Amino acid sequence: MKEELFVSGRNIPNIDPYLNIWHWEIPVYLFLGGLAAGIMFFAGYFYIMRKEKDMATTVKFAPFLVPFALVLGLLALFLDLKHQLYFWRLYTTIRLESPMSWGAWTLMFVTPLSMLWVASYMKEVFPKWDWKFKILEQFADLTIKYRKAMAWALMFLAVVLGVYTGILLSAFNARPLWNTSILGPLFLVSGMSTGLAAIIWMSKSKYERKVLSRIDLIFIGVELFLIIHMFMGFMAASEVQIEAAQLFLGGEFTVVFWVFIIILGLLFPATLEVLELRGFHIPIWIPSLLILIGGLLLRFVMVEAGQITRYLY
Repeated sequence: MKEELFVSGRNIPNIDPYLNIWHWEIPVYLFLGGLAAGIMFFAGYFYIMRKEKDMATTVKFAPFLVPFALVLGLLALFLDLKHQLYFWRLYTTIRLESPMSWGAWTLMFVTPLSMLWVASYMKEVFPKWDWKFKILEQFADLTIKYRKAMAWALMFLAVVLGVYTGILLSAFNARPLWNTSILGPLFLVSGMSTGLAAIIWMSKSKYERKVLSRIDLIFIGVELFLIIHMFMGFMAASEVQIEAAQLFLGGEFTVVFWVFIIILGLLFPATLEVLELRGFHIPIWIPSLLILIGGLLLRFVMVEAGQITRYLY
């Protein structure tokens, strides 16, 4: 009997043994986009509800984070691009069937709009600001005049941006873990929760923190609901999606997902928020930080695990 040894000649980095072309830049981009969406939505919402004075941090101060978050997110995305000098081609066409086209155009509108919203509050936040040029002061006055219209636009674009961060993944049907319609709503709700966490951390008003904590508890509950139903859908689907779910049900992502995302990133901060609402003194930065870390880890895990899953049959 003749014995032969067969060795594969394939040695393609990032493809063998499984596809791995998205690294830290993409989850950071998705996290910052969701965070910005959450802050923008509630800034517009409470302004329209005429709660500007009671929710000052939400409407006036927290939105100053948004332009920085969006620019840093776009920088991370730019670093991930293979042909960086050709990024402008995203803006030479509109493809309604392409999530990336939706995302590019949404970001093109939402980034300057977030800056205009910040400009409308420059006089209130920095009352002693030396404008130097009168035209800048006139421009600030103009943004104040159209603040209500901007608030409605911010809310709409925030929802589009938040959903897009999930649809960007779910559009890749070849990845079983991403091939679910729940990712869009899940990333939207997660982004809203991280935005609320950032605002609560910044706020000095007990009333404002109380209102936002109650809203955040609702979003945490919805997020847990969506995660449970996502796994229920996987376990009732084809074999490849069952295998994708098993990465979190005894597989290599089990500990980081259930301990650091579900327990420490959702359940524990929710418990702390409930205790805070019931009168216990809880350092507000603890639940806020845990929610932010949990939101970031959720995106890292989903991006990394999704690239491992594949259709082989």
